Amino acid sequence: MGAEEALKVVEGVSQVYIAKGKKVVHLDLRKESPTAEELAKLLLGPTGNLRAPTIRRGKTLLVGFHEETYENVLS
Repeated sequence: MGAEEALKVVEGVSQVYIAKGKKVVHLDLRKESPTAEELAKLLLGPTGNLRAPTIRRGKTLLVGFHEETYENVLS
């Protein structure tokens, strides 16, 4: 999934957690308005595709894997 499709995944969510290695970026889209370019930079991996795994639960989107974040958000 490239940039255009990845940005569509974000539509309708209010919280986004993006794991990049050991770092997690949290965006509250109710308070923040990143540009499409900024979002794409966070969502896409080195191959230019959406980071995996990607999970949408209600209005929360988890991108990439970070065990602690998964435990906190999904439990």
